[in-house]
Amino acid sequence: MTGTGLLRLMREDLRVVVERDPSVHGLLEAALHPALTALWTHRVAHRLHTRGHRMTARLLARWARRLTAVEIHPGAVLGRRVFIDHGAAVVIGETCTVGDDVTIYHQVTLGAVGWWSDNARPEGDRRHPVVGRNVILGTNATVLGPVTVGDDAVIGAQALVNKDVPPGMRMLAATATARTSGRPAEDVVASIASAGSW
Repeated sequence: MTGTGLLRLMREDLRVVVERDPSVHGLLEAALHPALTALWTHRVAHRLHTRGHRMTARLLARWARRLTAVEIHPGAVLGRRVFIDHGAAVVIGETCTVGDDVTIYHQVTLGAVGWWSDNARPEGDRRHPVVGRNVILGTNATVLGPVTVGDDAVIGAQALVNKDVPPGMRMLAATATARTSGRPAEDVVASIASAGSW
């Protein structure tokens, strides 16, 4: 991609923030969107990474993570008009590919299964998801391993996905249910705790 192509892509990223975030009123305000900083930094870091400047790319990615709380490995491939809403705690792994027009909400992980499995994979094998076009990844959605999420799929908030998702499919986590109060105290701890609490 030429320098002109990169600038065109970055202008497109800026317009997408205005189009998809109703709290943003104009291009100047969109330029201050924290996830946009992470996305733009990634676009430059990815370019450096593919040209063999891996350490410089990693330093840029680390700087962006520190500034925005979004961690995108420089090896990841992000399509056009990717929108990361809020951005906090988004993680996108090295061999991940994200298609065009994807929306990613905060706390989404597009990650590998784990070193105990991935270290046994042949060199060059994919460890991270491929996300198709027009996919929505809801808040705290986790997609792990070399799975494929088909075009137009929705991965709902809190959903854990470790198998392929056909195009157009909706993968939804259980919805909260109402219960009356007066349960024993130990039940309260179990109901308010999450994996992140420990």
